[in-house]
Amino acid sequence: MAPAPAFAQAPKKEPVDCTQVKCIALTFDDGPGKYAGTLLDTLKKYDAKATFFLEGQYAKSRPTYVKRMVTEGHELGNHSYSHPDFTKSDAGKIKSEIQKTQDAVKKAAGVEPKLLRPPYGLADLQVSDIAAEFDMPIILWTAGSQDWSSKNVEAIQKQTLAVAEPNGIILMHDWVKQTVDGMPALIKTLKNKGYHLVTVSDVIKSEKLEPGDVFPLPEGWAQ
Repeated sequence: MAPAPAFAQAPKKEPVDCTQVKCIALTFDDGPGKYAGTLLDTLKKYDAKATFFLEGQYAKSRPTYVKRMVTEGHELGNHSYSHPDFTKSDAGKIKSEIQKTQDAVKKAAGVEPKLLRPPYGLADLQVSDIAAEFDMPIILWTAGSQDWSSKNVEAIQKQTLAVAEPNGIILMHDWVKQTVDGMPALIKTLKNKGYHLVTVSDVIKSEKLEPGDVFPLPEGWAQ
């Protein structure tokens, strides 16, 4: 009998149809942070999926978390290697930041991210063109939890619930301990409100995004 893998592969379930049910995508930037293991335990307990926009430097230093994210059915995105402002970077720097992160994630988990979230959510036409070269759409967020600012469990929960909406993409951070601490109660509340916690790709499926497209579009952008 083959030995069981360190992390049991999540059973394949029918994909959620976000045109038929209330979906929300919780997204975690800048990780994997040092609390990622606790967060993954919570997500697993409540059968919730999330999307992690990883920094390559932390994917390299915490590869076990990256592998576990994939094994347990979460989605990975590229959030640069060292978090520079892409709109103040030259093309070579941007390409290097993206490629080094792709390589670090692939080395850790055997997959390459298919979504790009630029640092600070800042993008311009050059960033969009480079994202297209990497065959990735740019994913921003419909609202933020303000967790990096408040660092308060109740405030994070209250803000997230205030901005939750069907097919919402919520910005959070797994390096904020209060976000991870408050996640069990937040997930329970969202589920009680009828939400399915899914990946970004589940939410954007009907958008038919092309590589280099930005979603959701910031105010004032023409596409």
